[in-house]
Amino acid sequence: MAQVVTPLSWGLLWLFLGVPSALSSAVEQRLELSLNGKWRLSNSNGSLLLPAEVPGCVHSALQQQRYIQDPYFRFNDLLYRWIALDNWTYTTTFTGSPQIRIKHKVLLIFDGVDTVASISLNGIILGKTDNMFRRYDFSVRDLLNDGENVLEVSFFSPVLYASKRWKAHSSYTVPPECPPDVQKGECHVNFIRKEQSSFSWDWGPSFPTVGLWKGVRLEAFDILQFIQLSSLPLYNHSCSQWRLQAELLVDVVQTFDGKVELSIPELDSKQTFQMRFLQGRLNYNFTLNINQSREVKLWWPSGHGDQPFYLLTVRGFLGRFLILSKESKVFFRTVELVQEPVVGSPGLSFYFRVNGRQVFLKGSNWIPAHSFQDQVTPASLRNLLRSTADANMNALRVWGGGVYEQDLFYDICDELGIMVWQDFMFACAMYPTEDDFIQTVREEVAQQVQRLKSHPSIIIWSGNNENEAALAANWFSIPASLKPMYIKDYVTLYVNNIRQIVQEEDPSRPFLVSSPTNGAESEQEGWVAENPYDPHYGDVHFYSYVLDCWDWKTFPRTRFASEYGFQSWPSFSTLQSVSVQEDWSYSSDFTSHRQHHEDGNQQMLQQAALHFVLPNSTDPLKRFTDSLYITQIMQAECVKTQTEFYRRSQSEVIEGKGHTMGALYWQLNDIWQAPSWSSIEFGGKWKMLHYFAQNFFAPVLPVAFEDDDTLFVYAVSDLNRGLKLRAVVIVHSWSDLDSVCTLTSNLLLVSGGSAVAIFKQSVAALLAGCGRCTRLTCLLTFHLQNEDGIQEGPNNHHFLCSPKDAQGLQRPNITAKVQEDDSGFTVTLHSAAVAPFVWLDLGNIPGCFSSNGFLMVTRNATITFDAWCPTSVAELSRSLTVTTLMDVY
Repeated sequence: MAQVVTPLSWGLLWLFLGVPSALSSAVEQRLELSLNGKWRLSNSNGSLLLPAEVPGCVHSALQQQRYIQDPYFRFNDLLYRWIALDNWTYTTTFTGSPQIRIKHKVLLIFDGVDTVASISLNGIILGKTDNMFRRYDFSVRDLLNDGENVLEVSFFSPVLYASKRWKAHSSYTVPPECPPDVQKGECHVNFIRKEQSSFSWDWGPSFPTVGLWKGVRLEAFDILQFIQLSSLPLYNHSCSQWRLQAELLVDVVQTFDGKVELSIPELDSKQTFQMRFLQGRLNYNFTLNINQSREVKLWWPSGHGDQPFYLLTVRGFLGRFLILSKESKVFFRTVELVQEPVVGSPGLSFYFRVNGRQVFLKGSNWIPAHSFQDQVTPASLRNLLRSTADANMNALRVWGGGVYEQDLFYDICDELGIMVWQDFMFACAMYPTEDDFIQTVREEVAQQVQRLKSHPSIIIWSGNNENEAALAANWFSIPASLKPMYIKDYVTLYVNNIRQIVQEEDPSRPFLVSSPTNGAESEQEGWVAENPYDPHYGDVHFYSYVLDCWDWKTFPRTRFASEYGFQSWPSFSTLQSVSVQEDWSYSSDFTSHRQHHEDGNQQMLQQAALHFVLPNSTDPLKRFTDSLYITQIMQAECVKTQTEFYRRSQSEVIEGKGHTMGALYWQLNDIWQAPSWSSIEFGGKWKMLHYFAQNFFAPVLPVAFEDDDTLFVYAVSDLNRGLKLRAVVIVHSWSDLDSVCTLTSNLLLVSGGSAVAIFKQSVAALLAGCGRCTRLTCLLTFHLQNEDGIQEGPNNHHFLCSPKDAQGLQRPNITAKVQEDDSGFTVTLHSAAVAPFVWLDLGNIPGCFSSNGFLMVTRNATITFDAWCPTSVAELSRSLTVTTLMDVY
């Protein structure tokens, strides 16, 4: 049985063990003093002096103390530009206890400093920081006073710092210098190791934050300081055995011999290691072989199995005395990125195999959830990730222009089975390669990989967002004679440094240098492929706002679609809190200001006009809200069409293209209240797209499309077993709620993880067989049935003409009744006519419906509402509005 060392026992222990007398007064107990909480904040000329919370940032502090309004309100992103152009100082005073000062070593630790700062304690400069993504610590034992201590963090303007670094880099340019004017942003963000989108992006504002965005604390110890415990499960196929590679990062005061014990009791696995702890900060690696007689439960992506974990206990001993005890979750799973020849196709495959099983990635791209990271609450994070899982997604790509997310993000992804494609934080730019820049990046990468690699949810590391494509397609008009120099810098940063560190730190996962990329082919071409968008290799980003998004032939039949999408506006209730009445017009200064994508507002209407009559109400407010609604319909239908194309392409190779194994649309969430590609609005409200995603990412899905006037229905299955399925196609008239006719296919075995055509008929023959139907007067719904006649998967629809050309559409005059029973709230709808895109809206009441934006072809429908906070039938009834397509005409 281990003994815990008491203060009185240490002198005898050190003498007994022959430890040098410098440590003979050491005390076992490690002490920690949090310095979070209220600090003082001042600007450069002292005209502003206010309290500030740590963790936090200057913008949040100014808003909390009412020096500024909500930064998101109207045009405040421009009005508050001065904040990031000033220098700011955070100051706190704390009492240094004798118990801390008598420790042999005392560290002052900053988990996150945003970004360029000088840190001093009691007037003595400890050091400088230049990287938002690094942890910094300083040895301060001899600088502490028994009484009052003054800690000061002086920040330099990130905008001016970036500009200063850019000017100093005079030998050649490092593009781009500034964002497009429409983004209303700041310049030279690639010269500072900071959230790249904080200087603006095409979906977000420019708020270059300043502050202590993570915790600050003192840690005092006599023997060692625990810093990080990480673990990697590795599977040996030749002997069918799991082993756990555990890594312990500690700071040791003085060299000593001890032992470390690793155990996973539930797996009856335990090993003890005799070892020497060397003075200083070092990583110690241990391999725990898992008992082969015990069955290891595997972590699976959502939809493929459960997400079990085990508890790993690590204990460190000095003699018989326990000096370290840590416990952490351990998950067992393997992941491979398979790039191998494809039968009937040039190029290589590109798909993920988890625990030996091929997995189609279904999901989206994650951006920072707020401009001010201190305002991202655990509740908001969990809500966004729960909404991800609720939409049948199994993957998110953490995009490389934001931040490495907080631990809770990855913990929740582990819990929910959401796979994470993790970018490093480099996006849409070239980057400098001076020694100091490379050195801070190396430390950033090592720290982040050590912090995150224990999470089974992370299945791949990727070096950057779109920088290979930027070089290959010459986004920045680099002269041909200079291109080799930029490629050399690219390889230096991402291959010789980032890739090298990642592969040393983490042998359990694949690493890609960029996204999009041709993967193994890009490597063969010297890391920058001639065409990184080649659909025969790797992953592809694809956007087209001019071509008709209902025409599936406009989409690339790629191996893996990691970005694609269309914009929409958020709901009126989301915009209301940051706008005033004069802003509520599609042509207002506000709607123009909020749009950061060139011609974005017009592109949305032009795409919508291909298939819908645009709103034309004489009531300005109604015309505005109708326009918001029509953009959401357009976005939902466009992304639905494209995603269904990718899902049905997984089992096909046509003209050498196909075997698509991933669909991650751009983007999941919003950073503020504005038009964007998101499916979830700022604040968590689901757009129509997110409701559609719940269906088009369903485990079993029917997909319909036309090719040369022939209708095909595919059955797509993510299941791990085969199903015998038939397609049921129902023909409806736009003018009548009674269906016209029903067609049923023969049963066909659909293997798990495949897409199979199960219905095929010419549209002309189908309509002729139904009698009184034309393309303009009728539409189709369809679903899948198993051999017992039970429906599998959601209902789906296929329009035979654009809704703007549909004949017979009538106002449905829908009535709604809200009720509550033991299972929750329901909304019962009654319609007098076929109603496309039925949209239920409860304003600012948080929650989600079981279905929304749907096609109603029945007289009655009952929808459930999952309320995310307490509410009542009366409140819901007052707030509920129901909109259908005919209501905007």
